[in-house]
Amino acid sequence: MAEPSAPAPSPAALGYEEARDELVRVVTALEAGGAPLERSLELWERGEALATRCEELLDGARERLDAAVEARGGDRDA
Repeated sequence: MAEPSAPAPSPAALGYEEARDELVRVVTALEAGGAPLERSLELWERGEALATRCEELLDGARERLDAAVEARGGDRDA
């Protein structure tokens, strides 16, 4: 009998690359189909949480970049 897998870490505990990579795996599993409805819903919910985490991290990186450019007195688009 297989040992139960460890629970997945909270999306809040993941870095961008980890969250993105897991999100890709979740989307691939959903696109493959064949999972029971309950499992599909669990995957969907996990995917939503991972996507939100990725957005938060990207927004934070964008804010840091904007602050650095502003501190330098420059224009990021120039």
